[in-house]
Amino acid sequence: MEEFAENGPWLARRLEDAFRAAIARAYETVRVHPGPYLTHLRTTHGVPAASYEEMFLMPVAELDSIARQTVRGAMKMAGAEGAGLGLGGFATVLPDVGILSAITLRMVQKLSLIYGFEYNTDEEIAELWIATATAAGLDLTKDVLERTVLKTFVERVIARVAERVGVEFAEKAAARAVPILSSAVAAVLNYYFVRAWGNRVQGHFRQRHLEERDRRSAQTRLLGSAPGVAQ
Repeated sequence: MEEFAENGPWLARRLEDAFRAAIARAYETVRVHPGPYLTHLRTTHGVPAASYEEMFLMPVAELDSIARQTVRGAMKMAGAEGAGLGLGGFATVLPDVGILSAITLRMVQKLSLIYGFEYNTDEEIAELWIATATAAGLDLTKDVLERTVLKTFVERVIARVAERVGVEFAEKAAARAVPILSSAVAAVLNYYFVRAWGNRVQGHFRQRHLEERDRRSAQTRLLGSAPGVAQ
């Protein structure tokens, strides 16, 4: 335990670097593509929407149910992955972080799409990373206000998220010192890590979804009351 306490800052930096590289790589290689995922929502969950625009016409309770199932699926996958890699003890912490980042980022993207938000434009992609930062418990108010070039903004967000995750994982690394026991420990840590992130991200996109529905309703009422518009 003393060894881990002494190496804490060094380990946090290693984990921060690993997570930063892994999450950037995951966005490029395991990205959830909106088109095929909409087909999945229609065939697996019976979603009647022909486009993500129509997700705003669906009952919010149905979207919430699909979102919760999605989070639970990611939790189970993360737990199983942690149990497998956890058999290697502390030596497999870095590979674990890489796979966990991919599972987590895919979950964030799926939740974005479930609530009707694609990520085709720079603005939409930026919002996706804002949600990721929210999941890590970060306040990006200042960063959002200063947002200019997407690439710079994304790099800044990834750096701050990676710093938070690096410290969090370093604090729990001592529990993975014993290879056999670390399998169960890693499974539990990964499971609850994804649950926490999933709940925050779902809350983020759910709130944005409700705000967008209100905006559209207000716009419809305004157009309906405009002079010359048939009632």
